[in-house]
Amino acid sequence: MVSRGKNRERIEPTFQDESEDEDLRADQDDRIGSKRKGRTSGKKQAAGSRKAKGSRTSNRQSGGGFGLGKFIYWCFVLSIWCGIGLVGLVGYYASQMPSASTWSIPERPPNMKIVSVEGTVIANRGATGGEALPLEEMSPFIPQAVMAIEDRRFYSHYGVDPLGLGRAIFTNITRGRAVQGGSTLTQQLAKNLFLSPERTVERKVQEVLLAFWLEQKYTKDQILAMYLNRVFFGSNAYGVEAAARRYFNKSARDVNLGEAALLAGLLKAPSRLSPARDPEAAEARAQVVLQAMREEGYVTEDDIKTAMTQSPTKAKRYWSGAGQYVADMVRDDVTALIGKVTEDIVVETTIDLSLEEQAEAVITETLDAEGKKFNTSQAALVSIDGTGAIRALIGGRDYSESQFNRAVKAKRQPGSAFKPFVYAAAMEMGVQPNSLRNDAPIRIGNWTPQNYDEKYRGQVTVAGALADSLNTIAAQLVMEAGPDQVIKVAHRMGIASELQSNASIALGTSEVSLLELTSAYAPFMNGGYKATPYIVRRILKTDGTLIYENNYLEPPRVLNDAVVASMNTMMKGVIDRGTGKRAKLKGWEAAGKTGTTQSFRDALFVGYTSNLTTGVWFGNDNGDSMKKVTGGGLPAKAWHDFMMAAHKGLTPAPLPGSGYVDPAPAENDATIGSILSGVLQGDEQEAQPPAQDPGQAQYPTAEDDYYDSEYPPDDGYPVDEDRILEGPVPPGEVGGGQGSGRRTTLLDLLLGQ
Repeated sequence: MVSRGKNRERIEPTFQDESEDEDLRADQDDRIGSKRKGRTSGKKQAAGSRKAKGSRTSNRQSGGGFGLGKFIYWCFVLSIWCGIGLVGLVGYYASQMPSASTWSIPERPPNMKIVSVEGTVIANRGATGGEALPLEEMSPFIPQAVMAIEDRRFYSHYGVDPLGLGRAIFTNITRGRAVQGGSTLTQQLAKNLFLSPERTVERKVQEVLLAFWLEQKYTKDQILAMYLNRVFFGSNAYGVEAAARRYFNKSARDVNLGEAALLAGLLKAPSRLSPARDPEAAEARAQVVLQAMREEGYVTEDDIKTAMTQSPTKAKRYWSGAGQYVADMVRDDVTALIGKVTEDIVVETTIDLSLEEQAEAVITETLDAEGKKFNTSQAALVSIDGTGAIRALIGGRDYSESQFNRAVKAKRQPGSAFKPFVYAAAMEMGVQPNSLRNDAPIRIGNWTPQNYDEKYRGQVTVAGALADSLNTIAAQLVMEAGPDQVIKVAHRMGIASELQSNASIALGTSEVSLLELTSAYAPFMNGGYKATPYIVRRILKTDGTLIYENNYLEPPRVLNDAVVASMNTMMKGVIDRGTGKRAKLKGWEAAGKTGTTQSFRDALFVGYTSNLTTGVWFGNDNGDSMKKVTGGGLPAKAWHDFMMAAHKGLTPAPLPGSGYVDPAPAENDATIGSILSGVLQGDEQEAQPPAQDPGQAQYPTAEDDYYDSEYPPDDGYPVDEDRILEGPVPPGEVGGGQGSGRRTTLLDLLLGQ
């Protein structure tokens, strides 16, 4: 109450008169109304302020939805511009490419398929290393394995797989490195066919365009076949056929599940994962491929378990196996016969693959068993029939280690294996197997040939001299016939190399290849006809069109029947009772000749039956001496083992001239031999060559030319005779020069001319 009174007094003061009160009241009312209006206005302003504040808050809240829309909008706009830019980029790079109307699949490099006489594939030669196979001929595991690990949606995409690409990007981001690629098989084919391996935007764009083109032009099966026949599998193998033969020595037609998985695994890194380099890594990758195949439903868990039980594939670093030396030889011959190969061809050879494998086994087993013992690291073998067709050829111990063909390209001294040509020349001059000659010291110019044991037997038959390979008799015969005539006979029979016209040719000092030496023996076994060696029978296109066929059906006669009969009689004695006893074949007539060169550097045996002529060589590439290995040792043993296998199941047949009867020896033949020996040797006091000045050529002396007769050879084989003289080749005259170039004949010797 008090408070109200006081307030009233304060708010309502007392006025002195009415008018004044009215004026004051009016004025007060105005003020009060003004205050009320102000309060009302303030309330309204406050309400408006609150409303405005709420409105701003509402506006802020609703403003977030407006920004997201702008973001989506601008993203859409940006994507349009990116699309335009991408189209422009693609268009630009596309403009740099040739017109699509000119695009064509590059020809696959031509392949040379080399087959045996039975039609079995020996090897392939060419840039790819194998022929192209249709998809339906491949093992079904191969395309399945490749698709499972490289392109699972191959049959559903159109050249580019967005899902696969996205998966690869995600995987690479999560792993922090590039572990997976997004290219389809079609893209990979496009890259392999048309583009360089460089990683650029331009190349990737062109790859995509080419992939679309491939998908439009070819079926999926055609694309897959092209890919599998061209892709690189490491170790010089392009295409599944080359890879299968390279790593498994079989056709891609016969590849099993585990092998197919290994091949598919190589595509990630062909060189690094090659089983020739790292078989464990290749096998580990193959397991990944097998799991991918199971996920795709191509194989079951049991199939994988079976595949995993197989041991890791171990491949050599180079092509290996019987026939690789043959394949190289065929490749060279085909180029010489038809020129550059521009399309796939099939070359039919004369090789009997079973004989080839037997020859390889004999050489390998002999060297493995005795090579280290006798310091012998290499060997070669050639076997031909009576027409000259090469049935087996081994150019060395291991093609994967050395591709040099020692049977064809190496030229070495044949040693006494050359003597049959000397004796054949003598037979043509009238000498008979039972003719007598005097085995005694002789001197031809400054050359004094010695027998291997430095012993002399006096009068011997010519046949006996050949069986025991007496050097003195061979030297006498070469001078009777004349070195030039011996060379003519050798060339006529098949020796192609240049031969030196001198007396030492009797002991095989001129170098020849094993192939030509072996083929030159063939006239003895075929009745006197030249057997030009050949290995290519026919060359055909893949459709069967004939390109080339050999024509060795009418060989020339190079020896008459009498000489053939005489030579076969004498060379049978080499095996029956002479230096080649270890070559004797049970049930078959066989003839041949041993040969050993100076310091046991080379050892040979060349022999024949009525079915095959075979030559075998043992030695070292660097010319190191073997440990007393002679032609009658390892070579004769290897020859025997091969020929026994080669003749298994065949009916024995005699050599030509077996029924030939030698005429009785002339009564004065011994006298002729004595005269001849005396003419050749001169006085006994001059058995050794005279001393020569230091500046003159020093020819070997007796000490340099014999085998020590005190030892039996370490190999237990009959001692061979064939020491070849080293140093300058001795002159081919008897006690003087050949100034006139006229051959010294038997008549000249008898008349003292």
